[in-house]
Amino acid sequence: MAAQHSILLVGESNVGKTHYGAQFLKRLMVKACALKMSGAPTNLEAFNTALSCLTEGKSTDHTPANIYVESVWPITDEAGHYAELIWPDYGGEQVRNLVTQRRIPAAWRERVLEATDWVLLIRLHSLRSEDDLFSRPLQSFAAVAPEEETPAYELSDQARTVELLQMLLYLAHFHLDRPLQKPRLTVLLSCWDELETTELPADLLASRLPMLWSFVRSNWTSPTVIGLSALERALSKTDADLEYATRGPEEFGYVVLPNGVKNNDITLPIQRLMAEGT
Repeated sequence: MAAQHSILLVGESNVGKTHYGAQFLKRLMVKACALKMSGAPTNLEAFNTALSCLTEGKSTDHTPANIYVESVWPITDEAGHYAELIWPDYGGEQVRNLVTQRRIPAAWRERVLEATDWVLLIRLHSLRSEDDLFSRPLQSFAAVAPEEETPAYELSDQARTVELLQMLLYLAHFHLDRPLQKPRLTVLLSCWDELETTELPADLLASRLPMLWSFVRSNWTSPTVIGLSALERALSKTDADLEYATRGPEEFGYVVLPNGVKNNDITLPIQRLMAEGT
């Protein structure tokens, strides 16, 4: 019987979800990866524009905030593991609104309840890095003079991400009395190329977002952190990258695995979930 892998792909706006989906799909089409299509995919409309742009050496537009569509890709790996990969595409603002509005739309509720694996995309370069009790001693906060006007309250980026995970866990009826084995959690640090680092992905996450990493490490038995550069280089929406267009988008992009090894197969994060879930 086929293993049903339904992935909850979570990422705020501008983390590269659509580019990753399009590059992943392109790899499947040209059979240049550890996975291959074993049937006809459905509803590729969400990725057609992105595929066309990348083929021309350009980046694609941001997915509109009100869009939520799913595409189903039947895939197998070299070991014969089979899965129907359900890949969503949506405006990243929806993720932020889940926390700020504290409302879960029906489409998100269904996806959370059905998901066997969670993949969280984080773009470290675009997150605000703020001091907190994990990065500064408590005494340093006591020495700060009080401000005359109280600033408007706003969650820090990593606090908002922790809150998001807690909301999703509550919605899916998972209890945190012991570390979770399922749903398995993979954190993808997207746009890895702009970070210009040689650190291991997990070490980098721990140093940049210590509160989030502490929450993840405490509540999952074996969370996985992988670096992802879906495009490998920055592309313009208007000026074509001729080398990109000539060689083809499938020749670009890479992942940095948990042990620091760089690999050009950007489907590996999903292949690892398929292999480890059987």
